[in-house]
Amino acid sequence: QVQLVESGGGLVQPGGSLRLSCAASGSIFSINAMGWYRQAPGKKRELVAVIISGSGGSTNYADSVKGRFTISRDNAKNTVYLQMNSLKPEDTAVYYCTAKIKTTMRSMYDYWGQGTQVTVSS
Repeated sequence: QVQLVESGGGLVQPGGSLRLSCAASGSIFSINAMGWYRQAPGKKRELVAVIISGSGGSTNYADSVKGRFTISRDNAKNTVYLQMNSLKPEDTAVYYCTAKIKTTMRSMYDYWGQGTQVTVSS
């Protein structure tokens, strides 16, 4: 079994910063990609950022967060981070960690964390 455990959410004022963390543990052969999605009330879940293993760790961001959010990864710890700066009220959502993980050489699955609430409000 594989688990993704998120931390770092909370309440922050507009313009503030938060750092989310997500650690993967369990029967991990390798991790192909890790990323973050978010879902605001009444809206669909949307991609925030993703980081791909290898090739120097290429990244991709939603247009709405480019220049404000930074995704990074510690391969030794199987952990992905999301540094969120210049937060806006519209960033308020539940943030979910996700990862494409091989549990064996031939088996790859998508895993999700339980979600962490980020609220940006004065």
